[in-house]
Amino acid sequence: MALDLKIRKAKLHNLQNADARIPLDRLVVVTGVSGSGKSTLARDVLFSSLKESKAIGCKAVAGAKQLDRVLEVDQTPIGKTPRSCPATYVGVWDAIRRSFADTAEAKMRGWSASRFSFNAKGGRCESCEGQGIKKIEMSFLPDVKVACEACGGLRFNPETLAVRWREKSIGDVLAMSVDEAVEFFSAHPSTHRALRLMQDVGLGYLTLGQQSPTLSGGEAQRLKLVTELAKTSAARKTLYILDEPTVGLHMADVEKLLRVLHRLVDAGNSVVVIEHNLDVIAEADWIVDLGPEGGAAGGRVVFQGSPEMSPRGDSHTCRALANFLAERGNSASPEESP
Repeated sequence: MALDLKIRKAKLHNLQNADARIPLDRLVVVTGVSGSGKSTLARDVLFSSLKESKAIGCKAVAGAKQLDRVLEVDQTPIGKTPRSCPATYVGVWDAIRRSFADTAEAKMRGWSASRFSFNAKGGRCESCEGQGIKKIEMSFLPDVKVACEACGGLRFNPETLAVRWREKSIGDVLAMSVDEAVEFFSAHPSTHRALRLMQDVGLGYLTLGQQSPTLSGGEAQRLKLVTELAKTSAARKTLYILDEPTVGLHMADVEKLLRVLHRLVDAGNSVVVIEHNLDVIAEADWIVDLGPEGGAAGGRVVFQGSPEMSPRGDSHTCRALANFLAERGNSASPEESP
C-alpha cells in the first residue's frame, strides 16, 4: 500500500478548501502560476502542520505519523560572521585540524588541534582575531573590508603557518577550492565524502574558508542539503521542503541539484519542491498543480498526477509540461533510431 500524506480542506490565504495528496518516498513538485497558493500549501499549511503536530490552515493532514521529522531547507544564511565557512558548516574542519596536530612538528611543539583553530587564541592571527579580514569604517560611504595585512588573509600567525601537512599550511588548506580539496583529501574517507557531496551540488568552486556571509541564498541552501546528505539514514524518515531551489542556477547546476534530490529520496526520504522550472517538474514523481490563475482566481488544486499524465490536465502548467515532454521526446528520437 502506497504511503502518503493527505491535506484536507486547506483554507488559508487564497486556498479554497484545497485537498492534496503528497506521496511519501517520492520527489513531489508543487506547481502553479505566481500567486496560485503554492507556498501557502507547502510551507504555511503542510510544513507548519507537521512541525506543530496539529492542523494549521486546514482541516487535517493525514499520515503524519509515517514521518520522523520535517525540515524546510531554505535560503537563509548559514552564518552571520566571517568565522563561519563551508569547512566548519559541513563538519570537516575538526578532522583537518587534527591532521595538522598529528604532524611531527606540531607534536614536537606540544600543539593540539586547538592550536589550528581560528576561533581560539594562540595559533590565530591576533591582528584580525582569526577572521582574515579587517573592516575599515568610512565616514560617508559603506564600510570596506580588506585582507588582514598581518596574515595576508590566512587567519593564522606565522608560527602556526610554519607547520606543514603534505606540504601545505593550515592557511593554504582554507584557501583551497572544494575541487582542489577533493583530490587533496582523497585518502581521508569522511572528509573526502563531504567534499564530494559539495561537488555534487555544484559548489566545487567555493573555497573551504570562504566567509559564510558572502554566500548567496542558493549556495547556502545547497550547503544545507550537503549536511543532510552526509547524515542521511534510512532509519529516520524525513520530509524535506524546498522553495524554488533552482532560482539563479545554470542548467548544468539544475541537473546536479536534481541528482541530489533523487539521492535524498533513494535514501528513504520524501522531498517536496515548490518550483516553476520545467526540467525539475518533468523529473518529479508526482505533481500538485494549483490555479487556475493567481490571487482570488487561484487557490484550487487543478491537477494531481505524474508528469506523464500532464496531457490530461487543463492548466497552464499541464499544457507547458506536455509540450516540454513532447519536444524532449522528439529531440531524443533521432539518437534512439538505428
